[in-house]
Amino acid sequence: MSFEPIWGAPIAWYLFLAGLGGGAYITSAFLRWRHPEAHGMRRAGHFIAPVVVAIGLVLLMVDAEAGLHNPLRFALLLTNFGSVMTWGVVFLSIFMVIALVTAALDIMKKKTPGWLELAGAVMALCVAVYTGALLGVCKTFPLWNNALLPILFMVSALSAGAASVLFVAVFRHADEFNKAGVLKKFHFCLPIIETLLVASLCFITAFNSTAGFESVMSLVAGEWAVWFWLGLVFLGLMLPTALETWLLFFSSKEFEESRKAHMISAASDAGVLVGGFMLRYLVVMAAVPVTFVM
Repeated sequence: MSFEPIWGAPIAWYLFLAGLGGGAYITSAFLRWRHPEAHGMRRAGHFIAPVVVAIGLVLLMVDAEAGLHNPLRFALLLTNFGSVMTWGVVFLSIFMVIALVTAALDIMKKKTPGWLELAGAVMALCVAVYTGALLGVCKTFPLWNNALLPILFMVSALSAGAASVLFVAVFRHADEFNKAGVLKKFHFCLPIIETLLVASLCFITAFNSTAGFESVMSLVAGEWAVWFWLGLVFLGLMLPTALETWLLFFSSKEFEESRKAHMISAASDAGVLVGGFMLRYLVVMAAVPVTFVM
């Protein structure tokens, strides 16, 4: 008989930071396409991406103590291409190389080739999806073993990445922030999509097994209910949606570009980042394994 590993907060942070880094890089690529004049915001995404992913990888090594003491064990992951972890190492390795090269080009004030940024965006998307697939292969946890989870983590990664770039832009590149209307509207849609995916994940999981039902109940009405409703649903999803709806569709152009509106946007983006971490933390911590009777 084999047992699946039980993960905790360090893995939740790793999943969040890896997704955040991928989302930040994709946001920079999006800005190159829709807002090519936003050079400062693009550089912010390029710098955020490798830094947060590197921190996440350190947390992963700390959590995997054997690998920390003997790093060569991580190299063995590259020998099994039937493993999700192996593909994760491949995606992360390629992405980190591209992200570091891109950041170095920004420091040297040289333009990033379009093909390189496109390759980085593809690898960033793979990293974002992988963070959900990593949990999904654990078949004894119904909350993890769900086809919606990689999609949910991908949407959340895009949302968190965009929020991180917009948050920095409020304080460092206000003029570019005011002109990035397409990015703001795209980002506005993501928490709404994420809300629907969270509800769908809970609904499907609750009805697929007893362990799945217990996992969902611990989220919505049990041990993790306060964190779920306050940290994820309210701070991470509903509040950002309400604030951005007001700013984008019901406030005047003059107010939207005011410093007060910028602070409201910053609060909204901070909420998205809190919600992005809470999503992964709750999914990791609330999962109940299927019980086998011998």
